[in-house]
Amino acid sequence: MKSKSPFLLAAMLITAVALAAPAPSGQGAAPKKPGIATRRPAKPAGSGAKLVPVTSVEGITEYRLANGLQVLLFPDPTKPTATVNLTYRVGSRNEEYGETGMAHLLEHLMFKGTPEHKNIYAEMTAHGARNNASTWFDRTNYFETFDASDANLKWALELEADRMVHSFIAKKDLASEMTVVRNEFESGENDPARILEERVLSTAYLWHNYGHSTIGARSDIENVPIAHLQAFYRLWYQPDNATLLVAGKFDPGKTLAWIREYFGKIPKPARALPTFYTQEPTQDGERDVDLRRVGDVQELAVAYHVPAGSHPDAAPIDLLVQILADTPAGRLHKSLVETHQASSIGGYLQPLHDPGFVLFYAEIPPDKPLDVARKTMLATLDGFASAPCTKDELDRARTQLLKDIDLTLNNSARVGIELSEWIGMGDWRLFFLHRDQIRKATLEDVQRVAAEYLKPSNRTVGAFYPTPKPDRAEIPATPNVEAELAGYKGDQAIAAGEAFDPSPENIDKRTTRQKLGNGAEVALLPKKTRGETVYLSGTLRFGTVESLKGLDTAGSFAGDMLLRGSKHHTRQEIQDAFDKLKARVSVGGGPTQANIGIETVRANLPDVLKLVVEVLREPAFPEKEFELLREESLADIEQQLSDPRAIAVNNFERHLNDFPKGDVRYVETPQEEKADVQAVKLEDAKKFWERFYGASHAQIAIVGDFDPAAVMPVLEEGLGSWTSAESFERVPHPFQDIAPADRSFETPDKANAWFLAGENLHVRDTDPDFPALLLGNYIFGGGFLNSRLATRIRQKEGLSYGVGSQFSASPFEESGSFLEYAIYAPQNAAKLRTAVEEEMKRVMQDGFTEDEVRQARSGLLQARQVSRAQDPELARRLSGYLFIPRTMEYDAKVDAKLAAMTPAEILAAWKRHLDPSKMTYVRAGDFANASKYEKKPGGGSPPPPSK
Repeated sequence: MKSKSPFLLAAMLITAVALAAPAPSGQGAAPKKPGIATRRPAKPAGSGAKLVPVTSVEGITEYRLANGLQVLLFPDPTKPTATVNLTYRVGSRNEEYGETGMAHLLEHLMFKGTPEHKNIYAEMTAHGARNNASTWFDRTNYFETFDASDANLKWALELEADRMVHSFIAKKDLASEMTVVRNEFESGENDPARILEERVLSTAYLWHNYGHSTIGARSDIENVPIAHLQAFYRLWYQPDNATLLVAGKFDPGKTLAWIREYFGKIPKPARALPTFYTQEPTQDGERDVDLRRVGDVQELAVAYHVPAGSHPDAAPIDLLVQILADTPAGRLHKSLVETHQASSIGGYLQPLHDPGFVLFYAEIPPDKPLDVARKTMLATLDGFASAPCTKDELDRARTQLLKDIDLTLNNSARVGIELSEWIGMGDWRLFFLHRDQIRKATLEDVQRVAAEYLKPSNRTVGAFYPTPKPDRAEIPATPNVEAELAGYKGDQAIAAGEAFDPSPENIDKRTTRQKLGNGAEVALLPKKTRGETVYLSGTLRFGTVESLKGLDTAGSFAGDMLLRGSKHHTRQEIQDAFDKLKARVSVGGGPTQANIGIETVRANLPDVLKLVVEVLREPAFPEKEFELLREESLADIEQQLSDPRAIAVNNFERHLNDFPKGDVRYVETPQEEKADVQAVKLEDAKKFWERFYGASHAQIAIVGDFDPAAVMPVLEEGLGSWTSAESFERVPHPFQDIAPADRSFETPDKANAWFLAGENLHVRDTDPDFPALLLGNYIFGGGFLNSRLATRIRQKEGLSYGVGSQFSASPFEESGSFLEYAIYAPQNAAKLRTAVEEEMKRVMQDGFTEDEVRQARSGLLQARQVSRAQDPELARRLSGYLFIPRTMEYDAKVDAKLAAMTPAEILAAWKRHLDPSKMTYVRAGDFANASKYEKKPGGGSPPPPSK
């Protein structure tokens, strides 16, 4: 359901550690100090330990410390940020019975501090770091991206080295964090598609741990002993089982010295890591899964066993999946979506250390027969063996996969995180080898792997059928990775760009602003970037409050149809052209504006722009695509009818936005939106485009590696001559003084509930109090996991995996909003409400401390600097500033006020603008049956009963 508030929920992303997997218990000495998992004494390697060069591929150089730590350096001076990513080669594959989810729990506990770093969350915030951690089947990784400086890099390296050795893996932390992880588990239980995938994999794998969900079983999460977690930590979190990668802007010489200093003194462990020998036997017949839970949209999933990600067959299998599951060219899209048997399809290869899997899925509207779609889906998959892959299919799939790889290689931060998966598979260089094998794969290779692995006896979806001559898929053993990569060098390293200062003053200095012939505004910031990458962000604005009445749905469909075909190219031809041009392009819109987003490379930007102009100015509005869009939209609406988050957000926004039905600012109910989607006609979308579309009131910003002299003529010819027929006047969102409300909505059989609280504020972002409100919110609920709300509700009481607050204010009028949100178990509703209200009361009475404000000032200022260093974000900001209008001088002034902010100023601003008595509260969850989610004595809670 579409959000109508331009500020409220604009960034409702749960700022939380993205944790998702498990690992095994191990051997180790007992803790020397209660609550601290210390190491067995050993001879230290010493801070002077040598870093020995091992190999170098495409700008990434590998070193080894004497204690076994693998080090990868990937210098890239083009961005003023650096990324530290530490990957441990352990995941859910390494778990033991009764301990599923243990690595996931440990991942949470690794943020609980060390004797030297007692509050890691506060440190992350103070350094303005974008950080996260995750666990998957074969690996666990922790990373931080921050403003490039010697101080920040030394901090990140020292932190990761310290928590490798001295983390508190304490019983008191497990007691509160267990309930947080359980809440995350419950959040996943709300998604039938995710649960179906888990059930399919657990049925496909009878013995191997790839059949276990990485978040673990609820009973294991609730009951794993702290001693097991400590033993697991001592066994696996050691330098000889880890890869440290530093990417971005840094001095390699200094960095190697710091790595020797911080990691070199960690002893090489005396223990030997366990060997895992369980292999999944060859599947000998179809298997079936029947999942029955509350939901709104039917789902299909089909899984096949395939070789390990390091096997040469992984590349042609990757291409095979792309050919089958792409939209709109894929065979499944054509057989299921275009025939209206399904609303959407997809599929992916999961390359893993041991033989992995491919999974295909389809979403079936509730009014369509699932059995018919199932037959079609299986027939399409089975039919690949007898319907050979065409050259066009292979070329398209290869272009799409290589485009994504090339664009990833253009971003050192992305490469740093991506390599974690390949490290877990056996070696970081597999990423490049897999790319090379995609380049070389032939039609015969793709056809061969389809015949070998897409067999009925090798899939999980059907029933068991006795057969006298089973046709089974024999999965090859995992290759010898060292032999496969002996002497491997890869391509030449990608050329680096310039070191760019993202300060507001420098951005304004480097940016030029021009106008096209029709008045459209353009901001240009050319600079050298890694891989000659360039980003464009643009907006076409149209209509008025009066002229747009009743046209919400028509406007949305008009925008969503733009990429589905022009007068000269079909939807598929447009997508193919963008793939060949190495471009990621988004074009869409609603009733008040159309948005354009482009990521490509310098040489291709003019051609990409020409095709985008064609999409905007000459849409074909094909009827077939319009009906497919209608079905997709209806499926999206249906999917949210029982979802607690969607219900809470919709009712919250409806209450705080009091506009009449038909007004473009009116927030529809799901039922109203469904009726509008069913009623809208193709002619309505066409007429909307004809009446409103034009570029007279457009703003465009381009940031990155491009030639203004080559780009401006394309913009002038394509958009400068395109005038808007209708007049334009920005749709205002004035402050509305809404009476508070307290509402609760039942969502049966949903283990995770949603909480929202907030109010409209009479404030503009030019108000003298704006910086104080911004910084106060950062401390209260907007920073990393050391905010007031996160510390109380997540860290101390363990009530929520995701909790926080948001503050926003309009740049146009005195209209803003304040919001608190949390996910939680239904049985904890009263505790959560009490905690939120008490924390707000504490702020209004006592304000914030000097120490809180000092750390938050530093963290928020660095976070704002990191944001400006991201070219896509900078392009969007410059485009938006053209419309307001303003320059980056505004950011500099806000930064200056933030830097001088005092606790007294923040408290005074909060008291002037926030009134807790005017808060509206909305909650959605299975409150009527909350007791069934309580932990049962002696074990975990049973799953909800099937219905």
